[in-house]
Amino acid sequence: MKIPLSWLKDYIEIDLPLLDLARTLTMAGLEVEEIQLVGLPDPYAGLPADTPREFKVTGLSWQPDKIVVAQIDEVMPHPNADRLVLCRLNDGTGEIIVLTGAPNLFEYKGKGPLPKPIKVAYAREGARIYDGHQPGQVLTTLKRARIRGVDSFSMVCSEKELGISDEHEGIILLDDDAPTGVPLVDYMGDAVLEVSILPNMIRNASMIGVARELAALLGKPLRYPQAKLPEKGPSMKGKAAIRITDPTLNPRFVLGLVEGVTPQPSPYWVQRRLRLAGMRPINSVVDATNYVMLELGEPLHAFDYDVLVRRAGGGSPTIITRAAEPGEKLTTLDGVERTLEPFTVLVCDTAGPLSLAGVMGGLESEVSPQTRTVLLEGAAWNFVNVRRTAFHQRLNSEAAYRFSRGVHPALAEQGVVLCLQRMAEWSGGQVYADLVDEYPLPPQDPEIRLSEADVRRLLGIELNAGQIAEILNRLEFTCRVEGDEVLAKTPPHRLDIGSGETGKADLIEEIARIYGYQNIPSTRLADPLPLPRSDAALEVEKQVRQALIRFGLQEVINYRLTAPQREMRLYPPENRPPEPAYLTLRNPLNPERAVMRRSLLASLLDTLEKNARLSERLALFEIGPVFWPRQDQVLPDEPIFVAIALSGLRQPPAWDNARPPYYDFFDLKGILECLGSDLHLQPLRFEPAAHPSLHPGKSAELFSGDVRLGVFGELHPLVKEQYDLLTPPVIVAELDMQAILASRQSRRETQPVPVFPPVLEDIAVIVDEDVPAVEVEKAIWQGGGKMLRAVRLFDIYRGEQIGAGKKSLAYSLTYQADDHTLTAAEAAQIRQRIIRRLEQQVNARLRG
Repeated sequence: MKIPLSWLKDYIEIDLPLLDLARTLTMAGLEVEEIQLVGLPDPYAGLPADTPREFKVTGLSWQPDKIVVAQIDEVMPHPNADRLVLCRLNDGTGEIIVLTGAPNLFEYKGKGPLPKPIKVAYAREGARIYDGHQPGQVLTTLKRARIRGVDSFSMVCSEKELGISDEHEGIILLDDDAPTGVPLVDYMGDAVLEVSILPNMIRNASMIGVARELAALLGKPLRYPQAKLPEKGPSMKGKAAIRITDPTLNPRFVLGLVEGVTPQPSPYWVQRRLRLAGMRPINSVVDATNYVMLELGEPLHAFDYDVLVRRAGGGSPTIITRAAEPGEKLTTLDGVERTLEPFTVLVCDTAGPLSLAGVMGGLESEVSPQTRTVLLEGAAWNFVNVRRTAFHQRLNSEAAYRFSRGVHPALAEQGVVLCLQRMAEWSGGQVYADLVDEYPLPPQDPEIRLSEADVRRLLGIELNAGQIAEILNRLEFTCRVEGDEVLAKTPPHRLDIGSGETGKADLIEEIARIYGYQNIPSTRLADPLPLPRSDAALEVEKQVRQALIRFGLQEVINYRLTAPQREMRLYPPENRPPEPAYLTLRNPLNPERAVMRRSLLASLLDTLEKNARLSERLALFEIGPVFWPRQDQVLPDEPIFVAIALSGLRQPPAWDNARPPYYDFFDLKGILECLGSDLHLQPLRFEPAAHPSLHPGKSAELFSGDVRLGVFGELHPLVKEQYDLLTPPVIVAELDMQAILASRQSRRETQPVPVFPPVLEDIAVIVDEDVPAVEVEKAIWQGGGKMLRAVRLFDIYRGEQIGAGKKSLAYSLTYQADDHTLTAAEAAQIRQRIIRRLEQQVNARLRG
């Protein structure tokens, strides 16, 4: 939220330097993200060059001797240009002729001396300002020039040229009380604090809200704006009625009336404050509603009362709040016709909808230049419903921003009274002497009991009950001290304080903020540390993460929220199963994040897709939960998986290898084998897999002993087509972390380093094409016995020499004994046993 310093000073005396003010707010939970200067000097100017810049400072400082208040006494035609005028101007040092093309001065052109001077912002020669004709903020220095035969060396300024806003269609027309010749920075210099308002601190999304915090932090009085209805005047009786159909959605609705208004431009100081706060001035009636919303934190809405009377057939309107009917539509102030969902709460009359409750008004009843009577609405709404409506309609209005986080119903009446007064001041008219106020569901402001021991236990500081009460009183809690306890009643502008133990924790937080986090001392734990306990699942997860990083992969962390259609891309279009059950969010912030994911691989492929064109080599992994709903259970199963995806070049190009090969199936197989070795899993084995997401013939299931760990292989071509991926194959794996944990060997046997030399020999056998190599290797191990120490497949051959439907597998074998050197005869015996076993188990024959 943008907080103009000049506006803040209406409610509290501030004598802190700008940086100290920003620091004070930040330490209290109102983080200042940026300070925008509007004329004031740079707060870092004059400080040592090595001073750390805690806050980002932007904007323009106005030179006091170059940029001043001036008055235009006459606007004259330019002798050589219809779209330029000459102004007879006084800047406090004498009269000057100034050239300008400001369209808002054309109406005064050639009419002689003005009946009253026009006060303007004037920049003398040499002034540094922003170029009004360049996009963005481009600094320039005013220099002499000759334009259409007339010398020009100074100018009257627009808001853009002074950094107030982007408005540059006309010059600034100051209020009549602006003193001629005074430096502009002294008259209206300002700074805007960009403050981050946390959702639980929405009470501070207003000038008074921030001023209230400062008053508590600095121990200074808070000046509330004084407003009341006139004691005498017409009554609202018979002018309007209210009917609330569901108080849980609309606990309060207030109406006020002002007649005889004339919508016109607001005073310049109002327009300037609105622009500095990020809002566009419209007219004096609408500006009053926006001004009070920013001032007090209560969004308001103004209806053209005569339009409502016409819709009521000439009688007094009845304002109704109700849920939308099926298919009902409303055209909002932004000109968009919106189809309404049944959960949408509407403000209506007997003729139909008038506005989206708490979000945006309707176009038909908006205030126009012809409006003369205004019916002003102030209300309170169910924040969850407003949030849901704003999300569904894609409407992020200032009203929805506040109502969707919770606005106390007590502010409705205060806002209406204050706004009626401002409307009458800026637009003329007479305010009615009473309100129509329906308040069927007042909130119960909690009363919390807090003891000195609670503060000591949770904050580690010593405060007596009187000091606790004093801090809370500064935040407008009503406190009563009872011995060493304080009974605190929540003020009627806060909805964030809970009851019971929750409320006690909320009060402790408030005390810590105002006492100052920086003032709370560091203390040692008073209780003994608990005995450490190992978490096997967490340890394995850490080991897997460290191992994969060591193998050259990069970890990514994706959203756990997704959309069903994104996960269905894992299947070929013609082989998609029925959509499974998902854990669904009731009020998702984005349709792309509406359900909890069921597949880790789908999340990882989304990331691969986004980065495929940014890198020639991608080796990614993710460890995290998936969410599988359980029938008749509230909570889902949340198993942890690890997903791996490889794509692109096996290694970066180098001078001696300009085009390395792409990742393939065996790269990932090797990674998984190394991972199994690192984790001391039971021996791994691979079996052919038929998985819909993987390429047939290029995929396998991974087992550790008898435990299935998961599946891996090349992504199915039809699945790959559904992602925006490049040519290289994509190799993926998805493993169950619980299965990995279950297959770890708790007992790790070691063997002494062999003393006696091994016997090395090769063997090649011919088997049927459909016999897996793993079966051949299994037979070799069984035949070799305990003296067979290593088996390695080093060649596969297919050809006419061995016959069709056959393949030759060549293995390197290692024989070794622990207590002696093997003889040739012993080695021959081992070889013969292996050959016999191969013949018996896989029908193999020795290749000659």
